[in-house]
Amino acid sequence: MAKRKYSGKRKQRNIEPAVQTLHFTQINTKPGAASVNYIDLSQVASIVNRRFYRQGINWAVGGFKIISDGNPVALVISKLPNSWVMANSWEKSMRTWSKMNREAMAETESLRPRFLDFKIYADQTHHDVGFGANLLPASAGAQVATPGEWIASKAVVPFGPASPGNTAEFEFVATGANFPGASAATGLNAVSLIEGYAASRALPYQSDPNTPADADDADGSTPENWMAAIFNEGTDQTSEVIEDMIFENNVAPYPFEGDGISIDTMYPGGANQLSGLQLHDLEYVTGTTIGGTTRMKGGNFPCGLIQFVVSNSGDQDSQLSLLIDLVPGNHRGYLCESMTEM
Repeated sequence: MAKRKYSGKRKQRNIEPAVQTLHFTQINTKPGAASVNYIDLSQVASIVNRRFYRQGINWAVGGFKIISDGNPVALVISKLPNSWVMANSWEKSMRTWSKMNREAMAETESLRPRFLDFKIYADQTHHDVGFGANLLPASAGAQVATPGEWIASKAVVPFGPASPGNTAEFEFVATGANFPGASAATGLNAVSLIEGYAASRALPYQSDPNTPADADDADGSTPENWMAAIFNEGTDQTSEVIEDMIFENNVAPYPFEGDGISIDTMYPGGANQLSGLQLHDLEYVTGTTIGGTTRMKGGNFPCGLIQFVVSNSGDQDSQLSLLIDLVPGNHRGYLCESMTEM
């Protein structure tokens, strides 16, 4: 029987059809003011493709194009921190939330909603205005889409005896401090993914290695560290070198609670260190901008959450349009990965 010839090529999955350019219109900013706008790429992709995309995706964006009306404005795009801290904070928070749901539905699994998903806010401002303020996509004729259900996840924390009413309900913010205040949109307070992760982890030692005092033997007359003293030839530099090793470069190069200076955890993006979102790009638009078109760089956006801030320094209302180019790929038409793989 003839052997089947191996071609050496693996069959590739076809890229599913998906809308690649997202169009947002009527981004209005008053003179001398700033407008803070939020986009959730998973929500938008779910609307324009009429299929469910989870928020827990690290999205690839090819680039941004802004069409301006000639007013002088500053444009700032920010995102969730592209760091191991954010990745681990999201995953541990998501698994905690999933465990809460799993244990609550242990005897009633049939109640599990079909579109159950871990949905979070980017920061305190996003939490305050709610998902209802997210920018929604528009058609070529500037008709804005009608959204479906997109509800933030909640953590239910018990306190006191187990009885109705002895619980507190919180939503989630990715960055910033715990308990930023009740949302004007939902009336609920929030907990921070990064601060929750920081509080759940052990701290570094104040010094590493934590060497014994006898290791220095500064006087040298009756050395406790006799193994080093044996090779001291009077003019030898061993004692000075060891002293440097003990007192220098033995504390982490970042601040942390218990380092002798900081009094609280200092995770980037949390409450006390580089608090809030990470800057992605910024541009300035003036009346001489060619064609009224400004391009801003692409990149990856954890959870698909984008903050787009427009600061209007002119004396008239500014109205912009924004186009976002996504990247084709094998995740239901897009190049992206699960947040668990970030």
